[in-house]
Amino acid sequence: MGILKTLLRAVTWWDGQTLNTQLYTWRKGVKVGEDAQGNVFYRTRDDKRRWVIFNGECEASRVSPDWHGWLHHTFKEPPSEKPLPHKSWEKEHEENLTGTALAYAPAGSIRKGVPAERRDYEAWSPE
Repeated sequence: MGILKTLLRAVTWWDGQTLNTQLYTWRKGVKVGEDAQGNVFYRTRDDKRRWVIFNGECEASRVSPDWHGWLHHTFKEPPSEKPLPHKSWEKEHEENLTGTALAYAPAGSIRKGVPAERRDYEAWSPE
């Protein structure tokens, strides 16, 4: 089982880091911090490159806005060292659920399974 997992890591990227990314991280990476989902953030010693190793599925919407800003050099200090101030009305970060079973489906959508009863629509029937 261990050999299969190593082989899969060498050729896949969607469920964690690849073998190449792991080697690069070992050689040049400096760990900067982790977010609430367990994603780990790294930078090079000269801070020219920044990257994230996802905990599970590699989905960009799983990175919070604070860490996203740091990854794109919007903020110099990472949120682990200098957390950004948040307003009381701000909601918690949510990942994008489009394309998953948990995606939003409005009333009457065929994805809901059972059609919703509609009182504002009367089907046309020929005379």
